[in-house]
Amino acid sequence: MSKLAFVFPGQGAQKVGMGKDFYDHYDVAKKLFKEADEALGYSIMKMCFEGPEEDLKLTANTQPAILTISCIANEILKENGVQPDITGGHSLGEYSALVAAGVLKFQDAVALVHKRGEFMQEAVPVGEGGMAAIIGVDRDKIIEICEAINAESPVQAVNLNCPGQTVIAGATLGVEKAVEELKAAGAKKAVILPVSAPFHSTLMKPAAEKLAVELDKVTMSDAKIPVVANVNAHVLTNADEIKTALVAQAASPVLWEDCVAQMQAFGADTLLEAGPGKTLCGFNRRIDKAIKSLNVEDVESLEKTLDYFKEVR
Repeated sequence: MSKLAFVFPGQGAQKVGMGKDFYDHYDVAKKLFKEADEALGYSIMKMCFEGPEEDLKLTANTQPAILTISCIANEILKENGVQPDITGGHSLGEYSALVAAGVLKFQDAVALVHKRGEFMQEAVPVGEGGMAAIIGVDRDKIIEICEAINAESPVQAVNLNCPGQTVIAGATLGVEKAVEELKAAGAKKAVILPVSAPFHSTLMKPAAEKLAVELDKVTMSDAKIPVVANVNAHVLTNADEIKTALVAQAASPVLWEDCVAQMQAFGADTLLEAGPGKTLCGFNRRIDKAIKSLNVEDVESLEKTLDYFKEVR
């Protein structure tokens, strides 16, 4: 029996106008936007619908905005009888997965990721850290080059997304040096990313420590649906183990390719990306073309996906 995985996107998928379509058509969208605004003390709904883009791009806003849209997509799918057998999310998306799995309450998750964004930004002053996407170099080679530079200036592979696409992060100098060396080693592309901090690198340890304090304040339940953790690609259901993995996640690499392999090993042959964009669908194509990828980010993509399930059932 084939299984269905829900996967949730991370930062970078945000765009002004996202969620408006859901709001106009579904009461559950109105309800979750209202709850998000209450949890944050300002209107993330207005920011999603109207921008300005500069505000939506700030990490402390981007994270609750994407989580809200992702959780709305999940709830609408649930209302239409589509539920996952296993779930996972890329970086920030892991929090959406934990809401879907019944581990975190939605309002707690919204407040948590807002703080997570603030903590990540505070951990390294703007301009002192960065990230770069590396295309077309084997991940082992990237790890080896970063390790050689590390003694001089911190840099490491932090998003192992799919074959041929890895993101590195660290101190600005380390990232720039790694980009030069990886280009020399045959990278098709090595591009500095327009982000404000070196997410998922060891430089994020101060953020992870502050996050641990906040996580202790919220109730986490055992997962009703198994969740695959970014830090080790293990299938988790125990609340304490999930909390430990979540704290480590802030300052540890996202092993996304391994997470997808774990979902496949679990029996999932269909991965549904719930939330803005189609980034994870793109990764699927490079990980394994046999994966059936679906996405739900607005009413049009929702209807296409629901039609697909009507046909296969």
